[in-house]
Amino acid sequence: MLETPSALETLIETLTVQVHGVLAAHPEGLSEHALIQRLAATDGPLAGADLKDPLALFRTHFLLFHVLYRLRDRLVAEEALDLEIGPLCIRCRPLDTIGRQALDRADPLRAYYLDLTHLQETDRAAVEALLDDFWQRLAAGESRQEDLATLGFESLPDRGTLRRRFRRLAMAHHPDRGGDAETFQRIQAAYARLARSLP
Repeated sequence: MLETPSALETLIETLTVQVHGVLAAHPEGLSEHALIQRLAATDGPLAGADLKDPLALFRTHFLLFHVLYRLRDRLVAEEALDLEIGPLCIRCRPLDTIGRQALDRADPLRAYYLDLTHLQETDRAAVEALLDDFWQRLAAGESRQEDLATLGFESLPDRGTLRRRFRRLAMAHHPDRGGDAETFQRIQAAYARLARSLP
């Protein structure tokens, strides 16, 4: 990362001007990915960023969101505009009363991205741990959806409904009643995992 605070601040100011220009040229908004691609294709601070490297990607993402939150503060104060900030849509929009009230609420993401120590202290091992955690959570979510589908649910039911459905399916698919052993085992495993996840 940059060695001096003044060099980092210069990079941030340059990137802020660049981001504001790109967003002004795209009033319909851009995804985070599209915005990064446009910024990386210029001769600005993100030019040549190796977005295949997890640490470089984290730093690029962090810098962009740091700039976006700073830019939002500036736009609210100077131009009565809000900046919608999300991975799928980043855009300027008029600031209304509801938007002003929302800006007054505590925003933990804003606080995280405006604290540059997160950028400076996050190393490759921390980024890899974050990615591992993400993939584990994603896999757990996919597994839950599969378990719900196995038992014929779209969303997690209450414990009683889950138990009744399990008993009905277990009776219908039990090998002693002519059912398929593999299907019965899938039903048992899905029920056990879902039951553990209930309060």
